[in-house]
Amino acid sequence: MTILLQNKKATYEYHILETYTAGIQLLGTEVKSIRDMKASISEAYCHFINNEIFIIGMHVSEYRQIKYTNHEPLRNRKLLLKRKEIDKLAKSIKEKGLTIVPLSVSLTTTGFVKIEIGLVKGKKIHDKRNSIKLKDLVKEIKSEIL
Repeated sequence: MTILLQNKKATYEYHILETYTAGIQLLGTEVKSIRDMKASISEAYCHFINNEIFIIGMHVSEYRQIKYTNHEPLRNRKLLLKRKEIDKLAKSIKEKGLTIVPLSVSLTTTGFVKIEIGLVKGKKIHDKRNSIKLKDLVKEIKSEIL
């Protein structure tokens, strides 16, 4: 699997509790735009509509080679998960402070686009400071070793 997009903001803003790999229902022009890395998942989140899970706020730019039958850049896209996983996520979302955010978008060897979503809980300000300190320490240690 080749990672095309990553949500770096999610690891800074949230504690990741669980991760799931899901398929995503896309149009042909959307797949071509994602392969060209003309998409963004930094402001996206997942929401339940009629017992189905959708990704909202994922921006996929229009495909430039096609002029007349292009897609909407900010449309809601359905995620493809097993029923047990959807039910488990729906049950855990009812807990206070938990949400579902996309973590990365990848391309499989067979050409399918997969999205990794995470069940997350928001970090407090002091947790964010600690994560910055840890990153700085790791950078210092790596620079001293090399």
